[in-house]
Amino acid sequence: MITTWPAPAKLNLFLYITGRRPDGYHNLQTLFQFLDYGDTLEIIPDSSDKITLLTPLDGVPDEENLIVRAALALKQCAAARGTLPALAGATIALKKVLPMGGGLGGGSSDAATVLVALNHLWQTALSVDELATIGIKLGADVPVFVRGHAAFAEGVGEQLQPAEPAEKWYLVAHPGVSIATPDLFRDPDLTRDSPIRTLDELLQRPFHNDCEAVARKRFRKVDELLSWLLEYAPSRLTGTGACVFAEFDTESAARQVLELAPKWICGFVARGLNISPLQRTLSGL
Repeated sequence: MITTWPAPAKLNLFLYITGRRPDGYHNLQTLFQFLDYGDTLEIIPDSSDKITLLTPLDGVPDEENLIVRAALALKQCAAARGTLPALAGATIALKKVLPMGGGLGGGSSDAATVLVALNHLWQTALSVDELATIGIKLGADVPVFVRGHAAFAEGVGEQLQPAEPAEKWYLVAHPGVSIATPDLFRDPDLTRDSPIRTLDELLQRPFHNDCEAVARKRFRKVDELLSWLLEYAPSRLTGTGACVFAEFDTESAARQVLELAPKWICGFVARGLNISPLQRTLSGL
């Protein structure tokens, strides 16, 4: 029985904001790709009928933790369908390496891994579509992690179309600040009127992130980090930040630049993947 499950990071290779919705949210066009780097979850099913999280987050009650919420949501859905085993429980431990507020999707990826892993371990037999439906209620990025394939996303991120972007090497760096997504989306200087284009059109253009200018304006460290990376390779903000990434054709080229990084920069090198490590783990069972 597999007990260790990957919760990979993601990058937004591009992100365009095409309008504000009546509900206050924004319509997006973005391209998700996974990385061969991320958090790890140890998930051991049991018959306790409880979800026990061995690694709680400081200041976050378990009932508000996405990991626990995902497990309980799966239990509720499977119980309603009559596929939940009696006294379904689990003990879960998280090895966290992805920064919070970094734009790498750490919390959403953790939640998706719990849904996918417990669906397998408990044998609740929910389809990928059903798991994605649970996931969207936990966070806009959860479904792409559940489905496990690089995707072009529209709407608020829930409309997914499989995509096959080039699997480049990336130097991903954190500037040491955390960016709250709502704050960025409330900024009056945020671009909100990018034209709606097809994926084919967007793939032919230089990639861009509409959140980048505001993040650079509001956070000096983000601006400094991007300015430094742009000396070596095409570089952008991922999501609403704070992490930024530079793209390279080879691992050695990315590592050479990382070795030159000033001491205040915390970064890692990873390969872009169109099939998620979580999906590869599940397919290998």
